[in-house]
Amino acid sequence: MPQLSEVENRLHEVLGEFPDATHLIDAGGKRMRPLLTLLGAEFGPCQENVVDAAVLAELIHVGTLHHDDVMDNAPVRHGVPTANALWGNNRAVLLGDLMLARAAELGAALGMAALRLQTTTLARLVRGQLMETVRPNTADPMAFCLEVMADKSASLIAMAVELGARVASAPASVCAALHTYGEHLGIAFQLVDDVLDIVGGDSGKTPGTDLRAGVVTVPVLHALAAGDAAAERLRVLLVAGAVTDPDLHAEALRLLLDGPGPSLTLADARRHAGLARAALSSLAPIPARAALDGLCDAVLERVV
Repeated sequence: MPQLSEVENRLHEVLGEFPDATHLIDAGGKRMRPLLTLLGAEFGPCQENVVDAAVLAELIHVGTLHHDDVMDNAPVRHGVPTANALWGNNRAVLLGDLMLARAAELGAALGMAALRLQTTTLARLVRGQLMETVRPNTADPMAFCLEVMADKSASLIAMAVELGARVASAPASVCAALHTYGEHLGIAFQLVDDVLDIVGGDSGKTPGTDLRAGVVTVPVLHALAAGDAAAERLRVLLVAGAVTDPDLHAEALRLLLDGPGPSLTLADARRHAGLARAALSSLAPIPARAALDGLCDAVLERVV
């Protein structure tokens, strides 16, 4: 979309006071969230502030990436050194905080409904991260995993597309449908990410990153539920949490690759992509709806 170039310029304008803040932005990225905001705005009559809404969505995304990289001690993001690798954790956290603060400034100018949506999403993002970190015992680990996924990942995608519609003064029913679309698209996106962490691909992640971090993902839960000898061996390997020993890590990754986890998780992703597509059915058949529908396929096609 032509407005994406305006988003790029506005990102640099908003962060121009601190050149280091654009380091990760300049590295690229999918710009999926600004795109969703711009597409959501196509369902409303008012286009005046949609670029700032798209910038807001990307600032929250990149700001939380800075914080994630500090928590994960990640050395690379989008093919370049992370802020924490270049300048240390303190500076990286402050750069993330700066982006969230700039996003809040933009949100305050977009009206109370937009600001409320932004703050609710921020609360969900933090809640999801905390839940994943604490990992309480639960009777239904799959439900817990999906709840974390919804808060930590899908909430921002849902916010992005709904925010565009709200800022463009779309009807409430349209905003609600787009939010539902975004929630399911976000879950499908993260499920595919979890598969890519096992099978590899163009995600930029080293296979088995979640294993090293001790993060229990949906493919792992599907593999453990198989109840066979491979599942029991995987359970033994995961009992201590993070799998950092190179030989044990390679064994666990091989068990996951050979087991049912990836295929069952992709089936879950297809189901959520279908639910996302179904949420669009009540919307006007404009080009933006076709583009949103196409994103459902694009998310799944990341696994070849």
